[in-house]
Amino acid sequence: MSRRLPLIHGTTVEDAGPYRLERLDLEFSNGERRRFERMVSRGHGAVVVVPMLDDETVLLVREYATGVHRYELGLVKGRIDAGETPEQAADRELKEEAGYGARRIDVLRGLTLAPTYMSHVSWLVLARDLYPERLPGDEPEELEVIPWKLQDLEKLMLREDFSEGRSLAALFIARSWLAAQ
Repeated sequence: MSRRLPLIHGTTVEDAGPYRLERLDLEFSNGERRRFERMVSRGHGAVVVVPMLDDETVLLVREYATGVHRYELGLVKGRIDAGETPEQAADRELKEEAGYGARRIDVLRGLTLAPTYMSHVSWLVLARDLYPERLPGDEPEELEVIPWKLQDLEKLMLREDFSEGRSLAALFIARSWLAAQ
């Protein structure tokens, strides 16, 4: 069933650091009125990079995760800077975090984190034909790079130190995409 989008009667805006908090006065097609809040990203999105060392091996990084106060295993990821494409941001982040560049980069799709209240989009990028190259990054310490076989994805998804949803979704999507090629 296709529905008409709610009518926005008014919006108030508040600064919320890297986001803008918007409060929307909405009217739905059935006449119901509600106030919704959404976080609107001030940036240009982000990338989540699946770096394939070879046809069977992905590179993961272990870095400190402030939100859960532990070291977390995951994929290379970061913000897209002004003027960058997702492909350029992915290659830069890969060089900064894992010490590799990629000759072949494919944007697979956009992923949202919480689309009911956030506008943020992370672009899932597959990086292949890697070569060693390091750029200085903004991490306070060098990240540990860990090769992981895609055939062992089921073991990875059950690890306590691998909990970031974007990384988990990205690996399953990339594995399916690669299998279809």
